[in-house]
Amino acid sequence: MSSYFTDLAQQYIDGEWRPGTGSWDIIDFNPYNGEKLASITIATTDEVDQAYRAAERAQKAWAATNAYARRAVFEKALRLIEEREAEITEAIIAELGGTHLKAGFELHLAKEFLRESIQLALRPEGKILPSPIDGKENRVYRVPVGVVGVISPFNFPFLLSLKSVAPALALGNGVVLKPHQNTPVVGGSLIAKIFEDAGLPKGLLNVVITDIAEIGDAFLEHPVPKLISFTGSDKVGRHVATVCASHFKRAILELGGNSALVVLDDADIDYAVDAAVFSRYVHQGQVCMAANRVLVDRSIADEFTEKFVAKVRTLKAGDPSDPQTIIGPVINSSQADAISGTVEQAIAEGATALVHGATTDNLVEPSVLTGLPADSSLLRQEVFGPVVFLVPFDGEEEAVRIVNDTPYGLSGAVHTGDIERGVSFAKQIDTGMFHVNDGTVHDEPLVPFGGEKHSGIGRLNGETTVDAFTTQKWISVQHGRSFFPF
Repeated sequence: MSSYFTDLAQQYIDGEWRPGTGSWDIIDFNPYNGEKLASITIATTDEVDQAYRAAERAQKAWAATNAYARRAVFEKALRLIEEREAEITEAIIAELGGTHLKAGFELHLAKEFLRESIQLALRPEGKILPSPIDGKENRVYRVPVGVVGVISPFNFPFLLSLKSVAPALALGNGVVLKPHQNTPVVGGSLIAKIFEDAGLPKGLLNVVITDIAEIGDAFLEHPVPKLISFTGSDKVGRHVATVCASHFKRAILELGGNSALVVLDDADIDYAVDAAVFSRYVHQGQVCMAANRVLVDRSIADEFTEKFVAKVRTLKAGDPSDPQTIIGPVINSSQADAISGTVEQAIAEGATALVHGATTDNLVEPSVLTGLPADSSLLRQEVFGPVVFLVPFDGEEEAVRIVNDTPYGLSGAVHTGDIERGVSFAKQIDTGMFHVNDGTVHDEPLVPFGGEKHSGIGRLNGETTVDAFTTQKWISVQHGRSFFPF
């Protein structure tokens, strides 16, 4: 087992590794076999304060550091991830129940985003804008927001922590990271270790491993952070947004989804089946962009369904450390229970289970359901697990209506033999992202990533990341004398 779970089972505050001072421990379990990986004494509100104050102290000098010098830290961090890829993969498998395939997918994207962060250090540009006043020079500077609080989820913790931490640091900010309680090492202390070894100045990045049962809203309400970057459920996101607004903080919210993959009557059915199976079952369906719903034109529904079910039955569920495994465990027992409950509720409402996967501890096998009544609430909510609803439709107009009939608007996909037909369809869907002839699960360093409706506020990646983690400052210079009316 990776030494990460012994060496990094601590808080990282002001450049020091130390235990928390809380009265209880977070126990880090392997979700597949229940093995205890680590015991971490939680951080208190005092330690949250110390972390934010450390970031605040370190940030000014870091922001004043030459951007080329800042960039060198991220180049070193990237090399360290590449050198330690085998150990990080092992940690992802152990702590998340991620398969080898999933770990490779997460690490590939993490490295891509770190490469982009190397460039981000040089990205901010100022402007000189014209003025109606003679002799007036308007300078607009792009400056760091200061200190950023980052709250990351359990499903892609290494990637989704890095996606906010690295750009925020590259753009001159200090950061305090609070990883999910189920992934404190991969999503938290491991990232601190990489940046420590890469030479990041002490105090700039801090990791507090804790629980709201201990600190309440202290992480959000603290006066130091000017921005909270949160990735997680819309329920918690609503609370984060409310608290941030009441304290005049900005919030970037990357929330849940209820994506649909739509198969039109002229689609390549075999290809659409492959895209749909991946889009639903990657990482056990614990992906915000996953295709909860697969909509198929009724004229091809029988053929698609037969091939889809056949492919789902080939997905091997079991030990995530086995390279042949496609479906590993979900993150914990409450998630497993919720997914099983969703399947039973759907059947009780009249759905037919074409595949009815068994649940053993945290291992939830794939299920495929069809015939769910159109008014079922299950078709409108996020299902964070390996369960899919097949929904037939008659014509594009009905498909658009069904896809949009959800409070979420994150991702989606449409399959068709006519590219422009697909683009026209995509334009009618109320989502932040939509893909033609591909899967629903995508993220790239340069394109704006984010959702509409209950799927979030704001965007990350590329130029939108610069907008997220910096602010603009207007400084005017009057050349010669100005005129005052009195």
